[in-house]
Amino acid sequence: MPGLKVRKIGNSVGVVLPRDVALKLRVMPGDQLFVSETPNGIELSPYDPEFEADMELAREIMQKRRAVLRELAK
Repeated sequence: MPGLKVRKIGNSVGVVLPRDVALKLRVMPGDQLFVSETPNGIELSPYDPEFEADMELAREIMQKRRAVLRELAK
């Protein structure tokens, strides 16, 4: 995969993602990317790691309290 050129955009800098990279990330213009620091460097992802952690907690609660949620749904 070729390197990406950093460009000046106003008072910030940015990169343009090649089409194939955008397709692999499943992002379109206007979508948001999240930046995470990993042991291997910086990672860009269309998925919010904090949201994913919250959803995992919600899944655990829904599994544990399945009967209560079923009664509330009636």
